[in-house]
Amino acid sequence: MNRLLRAAALALALCAATPVPAAEPETILYSGATVIDGTGAPARRDQDFLVQGERIVAVAPHGSLDARAGKARRVDLAGRFVIPGLIDSHVHLATPPNRVRAEAILRRNLYGGVTAVRDMADDLRAVGELARAARAGEIPAPDIYYAAVMAGPPFFADPRVSAVSRGFVPGTAPWVQSIDAHTDLRTAVTLARGTSATAIKIYADLPPALVAAITAEAHRQHMLVWAHSAVFPTRPADVIASGADALSHVCYLAYQREPVMLASYEDRTPVHESLLAAGDDPVIAGLYRAMLRHKTILDATGRLFVRYDAVRRAHPERRPLRCTGPAVVRLTRQAWKAGVPIATGTDFNTGSGEAWPEVFEELLFLARDVGMPPLEAIRSATLVGAEAAGQGRDMGSIAPGKLANFIVLAADPIADIGNLRTIEMTVKRGKTYARTDYKPVTAAELGDDDD
Repeated sequence: MNRLLRAAALALALCAATPVPAAEPETILYSGATVIDGTGAPARRDQDFLVQGERIVAVAPHGSLDARAGKARRVDLAGRFVIPGLIDSHVHLATPPNRVRAEAILRRNLYGGVTAVRDMADDLRAVGELARAARAGEIPAPDIYYAAVMAGPPFFADPRVSAVSRGFVPGTAPWVQSIDAHTDLRTAVTLARGTSATAIKIYADLPPALVAAITAEAHRQHMLVWAHSAVFPTRPADVIASGADALSHVCYLAYQREPVMLASYEDRTPVHESLLAAGDDPVIAGLYRAMLRHKTILDATGRLFVRYDAVRRAHPERRPLRCTGPAVVRLTRQAWKAGVPIATGTDFNTGSGEAWPEVFEELLFLARDVGMPPLEAIRSATLVGAEAAGQGRDMGSIAPGKLANFIVLAADPIADIGNLRTIEMTVKRGKTYARTDYKPVTAAELGDDDD
């Protein structure tokens, strides 16, 4: 009997060890579309592109891929417009963690054409699990790339720190660390890497020498650096000189104009907009030249400030932000004209009554307030966003070898950027999400009883 049991166990082990052939990835030929590839190049009409599994394998004029496509499933896109999946370069998904709310926001994003987001500081235990579920296709969601935060000791009295690091003494969680002159930065960055973060976010209350040292160590350990454009007391020029890969909040660049820099992030004195020149400001122009030299991406978050102006008109008792909307428009326009690459980050959430992702508002800000041509605005929301997230090799444009992340539109977004709202389907990593299948976000999901 023992001999029979051993033989049965061995047979089971051999069966378990025998590899099961992976299912052949589906091949799909999308045909006849007008392709806006995300690079800023003109639209190409009557194009076919071949997708195998998660990747685009070929893009060519209509009919020229028929032989290569073989028995591929065919999707006729005649009369349709295709652009790369959009990227929101500034979201917060878990401050504090709320899985139902986060999944609702992510669902709205994906069915609205957003195939990747850059999470800029949250409880990374929750964000990491959301990122895993999104990548595995367990939830309808964009891919998520996220940052671990580093800031100076004064920041850790902020109540948001407790909200994202429950169970840790504020400043000691690997994803939100307090840094001072005595910190072993090699260890600090290694701990941050252990969260699977893409980047270090340099947030606040750090002097120039520490901003530069954190950036150097992060780069040594092959992590990106995403920073506020002013870290207080570190001026924007010093943040740029540190070599940070992307800067958030165009407004903060205006602090370079202040005769005396704010000593801390917690001092929320608005910029003195009267110090900015009436046209292109020469001091700001110097910052933009430095950003071009360092290949620094600007995450402008402009719509946030324009929106808040409207809030203050209705509620004048509310405290002002650091900049007004018109100042942010001027600064962003100057950045665009200078050639600085601008990503579409939002840093706000809309309520349950809104059917479309927040990044649409940032695109409208760039196209209608700033004056950017729709083709360039689309590049900001696709290829520049991918580069900001460190994913330019895999996403952000429609090209062979890249992920099959794209949106199918019924109307031309170059004629009117508002035509982004004609989405018929989003394809992320080769999987289709039809707009007709979208389940609107509810007030209960957002915990928003007023909507």
